[in-house]
Amino acid sequence: MDYSNLGRRRESEGKHNYLVDRISYLPYEILVSIVSLLSLKEAAATSVLSRRWEKVWKHTTNLNFEDLDLSVGDNCRCFKALEQNLRDEKSRNYVNWVDRVLVQHEGHNIERFRAFFFLNSRFTNPIDKWIEFAMQKRVQVLELQFFVKQYYCTRDNYAFPENLIGLGGEGESSKHIPTLHSCRYNNVGFKFLKVLRLQHIGMTDEVLEYFLSNCPVLERLTVTVAENLVCVKVVGPSISVKYLAVNNCPNLKSIEICNANIASFVYRGACIELLISNVPLLIEVHISERALDNDYTTLAFTRLSSCLSHLEILKLDIWGVLYNPNCDFPVLEILKHLELNVETNYHSALYHLYSFMKACPHIERLALKLDFRTYVETPVSKAPKFSHHSLKVVEIMGYRGYQSVVEHVKYLIENAVALEKIIIDPVQRWIWPPKMDRGSTMVDEEVQARKHAKEHLKERVPSTIEFLCL
Repeated sequence: MDYSNLGRRRESEGKHNYLVDRISYLPYEILVSIVSLLSLKEAAATSVLSRRWEKVWKHTTNLNFEDLDLSVGDNCRCFKALEQNLRDEKSRNYVNWVDRVLVQHEGHNIERFRAFFFLNSRFTNPIDKWIEFAMQKRVQVLELQFFVKQYYCTRDNYAFPENLIGLGGEGESSKHIPTLHSCRYNNVGFKFLKVLRLQHIGMTDEVLEYFLSNCPVLERLTVTVAENLVCVKVVGPSISVKYLAVNNCPNLKSIEICNANIASFVYRGACIELLISNVPLLIEVHISERALDNDYTTLAFTRLSSCLSHLEILKLDIWGVLYNPNCDFPVLEILKHLELNVETNYHSALYHLYSFMKACPHIERLALKLDFRTYVETPVSKAPKFSHHSLKVVEIMGYRGYQSVVEHVKYLIENAVALEKIIIDPVQRWIWPPKMDRGSTMVDEEVQARKHAKEHLKERVPSTIEFLCL
């Protein structure tokens, strides 16, 4: 029975109007907007509703091919443990699924294209075609997030096709790459691209420079484990990127940001040469470098000296950094949010905390991400007392019921006179992505930590301060 006819008949009878199928008679563009909010499999399922819905999903603007469940039972660890032939089979099935959908897609434009699976250079041909498809459809958000068996193994990474953007030559290595010369979209390229996220993609400095210089509306750029990336340069006011994140690129030597409109900058990885100058819009910086140098904190502030006066959010990894009593921290007058990755069972950890709080007199939110060099208890030295009048919210992430952690919380309660809220979260969320299986041992530790916080830490918190344990 045609459900829409049933609805019209009952509407004419003036009875049971709640059964009228009004959605199916909305303008086609609105129906496309509705299915674009669904997952691809849910969108395809709408084709059975009626003839009007039969082809709507083929015009979806959201091509999110996320078919990798990181939760218990089918996560990265389980996938990597499979025999090579089984991994290859799953990867081929994923590629075939993407190819089938792209062949059926009839829309002129797409807002988002996301590929998210275990793929490497063996799938170069289909991935090249996906990128060309996205270019033709005037993609706005392009995400190629691949995984490999070993996180830092870049030898077999898929390499971004330089010829596709007019950079490569005509050599043997480029024969497989499709050309845009005969395509009616050849003058479009990535001119509509607003967001680009690339993970485990072989990329040269020239490819990155292309995206920075030839994407006039590109606002967010994230590059993770990019092979052959050596020098990143974001120079000149013509570059539109506002958010830049560079993560764990194994061969990277330097990043230069100068005379640019960057508002947010993230760097994770080994110590590199970092040059930042004349970036008046930069208000958020996140730097995570594993550095054991006594003067690392001084170095960090020196490299950020040109933007400290207008920073509002600062996130630093000081795990393993030795406290330097001779380090004179600059005062960050307008900083509102401070986040530190710290080692709480380090004997001078509270001195680190004291120095940062003194240097940030107007922060309203402090987040401590706890990491431990060893699970052996180490007494922490008492730091000087002082009154901080702006701090309102403290978040402790990766909480464990160690005395050194309790001492951190006590110190903050005693010295943050305006404190309104303490949030305790045992999960190390900066290490474990959402829904990713952390293993039974880690989950058991979190359960015990949560229990300790509720039974032993909460009683130390004054009733005037809200206590929240996640």
